Amino acid sequence: MEKGCKLMPIYSFEPIIDENCKILILGTMPGVMSLKKQQYYGHERNDFWRIIYALFGLQPDSIYEDRKAFLLEKRIALWDVLKACEREGSSDSDIKNPVPNDFASLYNSYPGIKSVCFNGGPAERLYNRFVEKTGKAESERSFYSLPSTSPAYTIGFERKLERWKLILSLLHLK
Repeated sequence: MEKGCKLMPIYSFEPIIDENCKILILGTMPGVMSLKKQQYYGHERNDFWRIIYALFGLQPDSIYEDRKAFLLEKRIALWDVLKACEREGSSDSDIKNPVPNDFASLYNSYPGIKSVCFNGGPAERLYNRFVEKTGKAESERSFYSLPSTSPAYTIGFERKLERWKLILSLLHLK
């Protein structure tokens, strides 16, 4: 990018959530392909959907609306730590001027969320940096780090899946 050029802000999506959700999975900010498709984890090499379905012994639905319904059926919510930022490309390390989502409102609206899982270290670091901690909100929830499903995080699929099985324990299905 040329010196002096201003990056345009990019914006995340609304959460996939309903009143039955028990677990909230947080990413950082959708990548270029996800923004283009207007879908969480829209890059075909991202393992997110493959992992979520594999937890239940299934293959991912090809239709995005069915994927969203599957998450809700399993009582899993999905959102990003950031509401907006400036970034060239898809790398979390290139995020500039981050603006966090309103977690206080989300937690107040969906008190059933008892577990928060971070999809990768950058999501956890941004959450810890920008999301205001209140004793009540934090004591009502447990927080967990999971390996990133991004193709940039190069541990194998099976190792990622093994760590993501924590989701089943949190849903009390293990």
